[in-house]
Amino acid sequence: EVQLQASGGGLVQLGGSLRLSCAASGFPFDDYAIGWFRQAPGKEREGVSVISVSGERTFYAHSVKGRFTISRDNPKNTVYLQMNSLKPEDTAVYYCAASPVNAQHPSRYAFWGQGTLVTVSS
Repeated sequence: EVQLQASGGGLVQLGGSLRLSCAASGFPFDDYAIGWFRQAPGKEREGVSVISVSGERTFYAHSVKGRFTISRDNPKNTVYLQMNSLKPEDTAVYYCAASPVNAQHPSRYAFWGQGTLVTVSS
């Protein structure tokens, strides 16, 4: 059974930090790029960050560049999203997903986790 378990969300104040984790199982993790997406209430899902299979290539949405860092630990089948200098507009449910190709569009992702809620208060 394919599983992507996102965790690490919570309530944080403006300027605070959180580290999200995405633990994967049930598929060849080393062969998949991993992306983080988020969806705020009333808004469409948007891409946040993507990391390639090897971890050498990364992508960040303009809104998070310089504040968020994505990384992966292939032996642990886990991807992390370090989020610093958080803003209220970062409030959303964050999802991790797996794609066989480096991609930014959600339609290219085969497997999805259940999401973890991040709330940034001002």
